[in-house]
Amino acid sequence: MHRIPSLIKPPSTAKNDPRIGHFILETPSVTTARLLGFCSDNGVRENGGRTGASLAPDAIRSALYKLTADPVDPKPLETFFRNMKDDGNVPANEIELDEIQKKLGGWVSEALIENQFPIILGGGHETSYGHFLGYVNANQPVTILNWDAHADVRPLKDGKPHSGSPFYQALEHESGLCKQYIVAGLQRHSLSNAHLEYLQGKNARYYFKGELSAHVIQNIYERLEGATMVTMDMDALDQSIAPGVSAPATHGLDLQTWLCCAYYAGKCHHVRSLDIVEMNPTLDRDSQTARVAALTLWYFAKGYGERNG
Repeated sequence: MHRIPSLIKPPSTAKNDPRIGHFILETPSVTTARLLGFCSDNGVRENGGRTGASLAPDAIRSALYKLTADPVDPKPLETFFRNMKDDGNVPANEIELDEIQKKLGGWVSEALIENQFPIILGGGHETSYGHFLGYVNANQPVTILNWDAHADVRPLKDGKPHSGSPFYQALEHESGLCKQYIVAGLQRHSLSNAHLEYLQGKNARYYFKGELSAHVIQNIYERLEGATMVTMDMDALDQSIAPGVSAPATHGLDLQTWLCCAYYAGKCHHVRSLDIVEMNPTLDRDSQTARVAALTLWYFAKGYGERNG
């Protein structure tokens, strides 16, 4: 793993105006969460998407470091980020995708076995298969909850994984450890009948974008059973909110709905790990999408900090 570049720092502020970056850069006395950047867009390229997601982890960090804790109730966020160890980045584009996915799986399993919460900043959605392999390595059955405009259950291309195949690979994995797949935020104009039939054949639960409300989102989390990995694909958001993504969404999710998904992921005790993927800084506008990705993690951390509240 590579450490975070020294140029990524929180802003210089007075002691009475601390930012999230100040908490992250403290050496944690107890590590309850770990953060890793997975700098890959090989899978996006293989899937015909717009490359650039490999640059996302540090763009998201830069935006996250500038945020403050909730001024009304700062403790949940301060505690979460103070107890998070940042393991830097893995330069995934330099290695064959299937090999680096295995390495990511090793990092995730190490955190799970130590009862630490793994958070991965992608990277393309190929990140999520490496994420899933962590549960395989730890021999832990897992439900996958994917907030996404696409099902990402495409078969491999000439035997190669890509950003559209992670959940096909998880569902077909010989371990059988993907016990359920849930995908929410699907766009009817972005889902083929063949992929819908595949989901139905695997008894997957799926929700179209128009079906989501705060009540439905809470119900999705309340119905979870056992360990769950959550993956949040930034291209589920409307392109007016998140222009810097690999595959921009027309008529995608609004920001309030998206942040609700992140917050309740943090609150839910069944959620054991998280990844945020498909943010593309090379196509962003005024760091808008990076700031939305950072806010996504902020809302998740707020929910997580309130788990025992």
